[in-house]
Amino acid sequence: MSAAWGKCFDPSGARYGVPTYPWRLAPDGLATRRQLRALGLRPGGQEIAAQAMRLNRRTGTPRVAYLYRVDRALPVRPMTSRRWGALALAMLARRTCPICRLAYDYCMPRSLGMCVTCAFPDESAAPSRDWSA
Repeated sequence: MSAAWGKCFDPSGARYGVPTYPWRLAPDGLATRRQLRALGLRPGGQEIAAQAMRLNRRTGTPRVAYLYRVDRALPVRPMTSRRWGALALAMLARRTCPICRLAYDYCMPRSLGMCVTCAFPDESAAPSRDWSA
């Protein structure tokens, strides 16, 4: 057993407070949020049952994924017409420039906070780079 694997293996939960398993070696019946979502389930307010851990190779800091019990998971709530409407309005707000109030086919860059035309008014488009040099 390697030292890194030994630091990540604590099935009793004595060291970390919850049962801890090495990455990809958790027992059956436990799943992450993404794995539950792929099965059409959600945690449903249950407590964390265990965690999967691996050590970062460069820094040595642990990376943790929380695991939930599949048998206690609830089905995903269906999308209602109100939820679809709220999602559409949120996406419209992300596509609308706050300066010129035009709605584009893409989301505004968060780094600019506005459309490219408003961010660079002196140029006809985004700042172009001359790659021929």
